[in-house]
Amino acid sequence: MELSTKQTDKQSRLDNVTKPPPQPPPDGSIYNVQSEKEPYDFVANRVPRKRNNFLESTGHLIKGCLGGGILGIHEAFMKSGLWTSLFVSVIFGIYISYCLHMLVSAAQKLYKMLHVPEMSYPDVAEASLQVCPFPSIRKYSKWFRYAVDLTICIDLFGACCVYQIIIAKTVKDIIENTHDTQEIVDLNRLRLYILALLIPILLLCMIRSLKYLAPFTLVADVFIVACVVATIVYGLRTAPPIATVPGWKDALGFFEFCGIVVFSMEGIGVILPIENNMQNPKQYLMVITCGMTIVLLFLITVGFFGYWGFGENSISPVTLNFPSDLFPTVLKGLMGVMIFVTFALNFWAPFNLVWHYVSKKHDPKKHWIWERVYRAGFIVTITAVAIGFPNIGNLMGLLGAFALSNMGFIFPAIIDLLVVWEKPGLGKWKWRLWKNIFIIIVGILLFFAGTYSNVKGLLYHL
Repeated sequence: MELSTKQTDKQSRLDNVTKPPPQPPPDGSIYNVQSEKEPYDFVANRVPRKRNNFLESTGHLIKGCLGGGILGIHEAFMKSGLWTSLFVSVIFGIYISYCLHMLVSAAQKLYKMLHVPEMSYPDVAEASLQVCPFPSIRKYSKWFRYAVDLTICIDLFGACCVYQIIIAKTVKDIIENTHDTQEIVDLNRLRLYILALLIPILLLCMIRSLKYLAPFTLVADVFIVACVVATIVYGLRTAPPIATVPGWKDALGFFEFCGIVVFSMEGIGVILPIENNMQNPKQYLMVITCGMTIVLLFLITVGFFGYWGFGENSISPVTLNFPSDLFPTVLKGLMGVMIFVTFALNFWAPFNLVWHYVSKKHDPKKHWIWERVYRAGFIVTITAVAIGFPNIGNLMGLLGAFALSNMGFIFPAIIDLLVVWEKPGLGKWKWRLWKNIFIIIVGILLFFAGTYSNVKGLLYHL
């Protein structure tokens, strides 16, 4: 029995190296600033293990950013207009990349200040408040951690809802072999397909080890590239004169677009696990630059050619707009299978975070049954949300506006401000203060306007 427990613990550690989840807090963690007279090399102090080189780290960032969002980005372009969407997507790509840089830079400053070799996003949030120059707010450091934890869970569990709808729509399209663009008429039938997926997804998510699922991510990358190429080919076949495509629509559609594009390219949840596993963490800026450039190119390619080619009646996922020939049908089916497996990978990280907290309420001898009960409960809840709101575009937009405006913009700006306040300081004319205030204001604007517009869209399509 003892040997079995040790093997389980060993496998758990290997899984965490394969794909680090949002890390649970060290019990009673208190971060103290160490003496600057003793320079601290956080790279040398990291636990020896197989680490990723530059190319591997860039690949992990691309995989972490590109998920189900790329299959719905053309709908975002449709909501805002072709040229507006293209321009704003590039702006958001630069903006998100800078926020990733801010978070990693703040984390590496904290490593040196606290003599800690590596941290997760919640660790960094908690530590930034504990070491900040304002004693009156240090007591809220745990709440800042919990806010980050909660936002991560909302984002990733919400993405599972999106994946389940994509799978259901793909299965429905293949079985019925119809291209019905009137989604409102079809919602009740779609809900039945979503419900039918409950048992297969429930069984899949009872798999507790990543080693059985991780290899599928490599295959998924191949299908994403195939999807991008197919969107260009099939989109150009039916594309009208580009001058007839609206370049701008309205403000409501614009904010819906903003939520979807942020959801589709945000990588804030994976950047610190990637940095923690790099051979040379000081190359993180190059990894962000190269990785986000490729992510942006993929997204704007699918968005641009998807909307231009399939027009105002295009639906999500983009593969459903492809013709009913043999190759597109096979591609749809394989994409559906890959997203099905990705569901379990996406579910794994937030559930581990939740399980860390709730497991303490139960007898360790009964964890094996309680963990499965909680897994089933979350899957049923995810399915219920997907059945209630089976609109991919607005659901992605809501997640982008509600969760990622905080996790991707507001929280990194607050962390950066707290870490640099005393050293190196706010800079000439307090430019670091005004920069972070601007980022926070943009995040708040996206939060309220994007949440409102996408909630309105979800309620409209009930």
